[in-house]
Amino acid sequence: MEFLNRRIHIREFSLPVSIGFYEAEKLRPQRVLIDVDLLLAPLRGAMPDDVRATVNYDLIHQAIPPLVAGRHFDLQETLCHEILSLCAGLKGVTGARVWVRKPDIYADCESAGYSAEIVVPDAV
Repeated sequence: MEFLNRRIHIREFSLPVSIGFYEAEKLRPQRVLIDVDLLLAPLRGAMPDDVRATVNYDLIHQAIPPLVAGRHFDLQETLCHEILSLCAGLKGVTGARVWVRKPDIYADCESAGYSAEIVVPDAV
């Protein structure tokens, strides 16, 4: 048996991020919600109850805060692409989709954001 379309998810990871190109946005960090969807390499055979058979989502959860700390992003697109690059470097990841959203930008909207995805060629 082969398991296709295996995914690891992180949803609504909330972080303060220095982001935005308007002068008012540069004054203080804004709350950003980040969603990560990692597509994993197919698994042949039964799923062993062993973390080595998957990707530990702690790797993403722990890597994003230092990525955003101490710097400013003018665009959500830039932040999103940097997180995608991080995801693409993980062993066993064959693709990734990242959503970055500002939930506090408009009073009449849940959020405003950007998403992108990447396919990792030659992923193991």
